[in-house]
Amino acid sequence: MKQTLSLKLGQQLTMTPQLQQAIRLLQLSALDLQQEIQNTLEENPMLELADEAAEGNETNDNDQSLESTLESTESESQQASDNALDTTVGAESDVADVNQEFDAPIGEEMPVDSSWEDVYPTGSSLPAGDSDYDPMANRSADQTLTDHLQWQLNLTPMAASDRTIALAIIDSIDANGMLTATTEDLCEALNTQRESDQDEIEHDDVCAVLQRIQDFDPIGVGARDLQECLLLQLVQLPAETPWLSEAKSLITDYLDLLGSKDFTTLKRKSRLTESELACAMALIRTLNPRPGTAIAEESADYIVPDVVVRKFEGRWLVELNGEATPQIRINPVYENLAKQVASSNDKTYIRDNLQEARWFLKSLQTRHDTLLRVASKIVEVQRGFLEYGAEAMKPLILADIAEAVDLHESTISRVTSRKYMSTPRGVYELKYFFSSHVGTSSGGEVSSTAIRALIEKLTGDEDPRKPLSDSKIAAILKDQNINVARRTVAKYRESMSIPPSNERKQLV
Repeated sequence: MKQTLSLKLGQQLTMTPQLQQAIRLLQLSALDLQQEIQNTLEENPMLELADEAAEGNETNDNDQSLESTLESTESESQQASDNALDTTVGAESDVADVNQEFDAPIGEEMPVDSSWEDVYPTGSSLPAGDSDYDPMANRSADQTLTDHLQWQLNLTPMAASDRTIALAIIDSIDANGMLTATTEDLCEALNTQRESDQDEIEHDDVCAVLQRIQDFDPIGVGARDLQECLLLQLVQLPAETPWLSEAKSLITDYLDLLGSKDFTTLKRKSRLTESELACAMALIRTLNPRPGTAIAEESADYIVPDVVVRKFEGRWLVELNGEATPQIRINPVYENLAKQVASSNDKTYIRDNLQEARWFLKSLQTRHDTLLRVASKIVEVQRGFLEYGAEAMKPLILADIAEAVDLHESTISRVTSRKYMSTPRGVYELKYFFSSHVGTSSGGEVSSTAIRALIEKLTGDEDPRKPLSDSKIAAILKDQNINVARRTVAKYRESMSIPPSNERKQLV
């Protein structure tokens, strides 16, 4: 194999650190960007918050005013002392009168010009202006269903063996409040883990403890199936509750017919009239088939909008949310210090941090400008949505916005990911305004988001006795010049968690 040297020309794209930083900031959400800015402030001494700089200027002004006040006070004191030297007649008598006044006994009630509460307000251990105080910092962790049941178990008098069974039962209850293991399996597992000197656990013991667990809050917890869960909740209702016996009968004997909503067969077998059946089913609908969700609720995730859209004098204005991003700047004192430092090491350190701070501010400004341009173009295209709602949404893809603002499609994807827009109709992710299209009979296009809104409106206004089928919805949309297949209607309906027509059927 012979070794040779060759010269080759080529082109390749090299991403500079500045470009990498700009791309990374571009795809961060509002909360992630706040954390990134905070980390940069801690690492780079050249950067500071704009509000802190304003407070510093205000402090300097206060110091100057304080100095002028002190100077004026000193001049007044000097002038008063000079005048006192000229008026020495009668000073001894005045001193005597003052001594007599201080020697007088102090009364029980003396008028005061302020109270303790004015200086030290009660009810708070921290000053009202303390910005570092977080009222949610000491909030306890979210309580799970298991914790809630174990807390009730600790308050329930129970033998040691029964408590062991109860703990095993609680561990087998899922987040919905249903028992995931059979009593036979629990009994076998407990006997396998018991000590040799302990008595064998009987199946009746497990059932007895389970009945006590089923009396815990929330009502219906520990049920082995849906039927038992609903019956446990009905048992807790007062005996004089209207339609209680009919509801128990329907759940005990005709739960399958209730699930399929076969009201014709249900009326015939239960021998109830339509009005009686409707009243009993109204009581059943008040029950919770997943009682555990009432305790194990997920904590809410709060969204910080990046862009705010509002209507002013007939025009839609697009603005960046100033509260979502802290305002930072380069510290002018340190910036001037870079020109005065004589040491080479210190000068290099300050110069490098100053350059990084400038790059960061430039990348941050680029992110803001790009986000504002993209959001403004989206609002311009989707003005019908802001005026009339989701039914007026226009079809839009990333390539359309990329061509309009002269940016790459990948940049538009980064800008619209995890970015939110606050509108008079609610807060939406920027990705929400992009959707595919469906053709019309006249050759036009309709957004899939608009079709979903139409399907939701049709199902919301339908007759509960005779809900619209997917084929009927497709026919109605065709009459409105929208060509949609039945399978497409079913796909859109399922994406909005709308049940099929047979499950939407109700008795009024």
